[in-house]
Amino acid sequence: MESRRKRSSQRLKWGCYILLLVVCTVLQTMPGLFQFGAAKPLWLLPLCLAVSAAEGEFAGAIFGAVCGLMWDYTAGRTVGMLALELMILCFGVSVVVQLYLKDTPSNFVLLAVVCALLVLSADWLFFYYMPGYAGAGERFLWVVLPSALMTAPGAGCSTVQCSASARNSR
Repeated sequence: MESRRKRSSQRLKWGCYILLLVVCTVLQTMPGLFQFGAAKPLWLLPLCLAVSAAEGEFAGAIFGAVCGLMWDYTAGRTVGMLALELMILCFGVSVVVQLYLKDTPSNFVLLAVVCALLVLSADWLFFYYMPGYAGAGERFLWVVLPSALMTAPGAGCSTVQCSASARNSR
């Protein structure tokens, strides 16, 4: 049986994760905040990746699905597409971090940028390129690539990741 202290610390930790989820959602949906042309940084993606790297595959996958649902809802999109993408990505990132990569901030930034590029490229493919919109290639160059690269600063100072790397360096 778990002790009360451990259960209360788990509740506090997951409460902080939910609070960070709300804060990142507000930052990501605020119009004009940190916008560079048409590109905006992603805040929810590094958060769900950091939680999945710190908590394990299944907890990370569930948190990724919740982040994806929140992102879908606030963006006014088809509900479930990003939830499924983020659930699979978070599960995969957790497994890769546990088996192959050291838990360092530079590896996390690299993973966050690659995952952002994957998510945004899938978005571009299904919503711009396949329907045949004019200027879809320009949109990839001027929106998708800068948005993926703008994810790196948000991933570099992720609270969960910095605390995990500080814990591992002791």
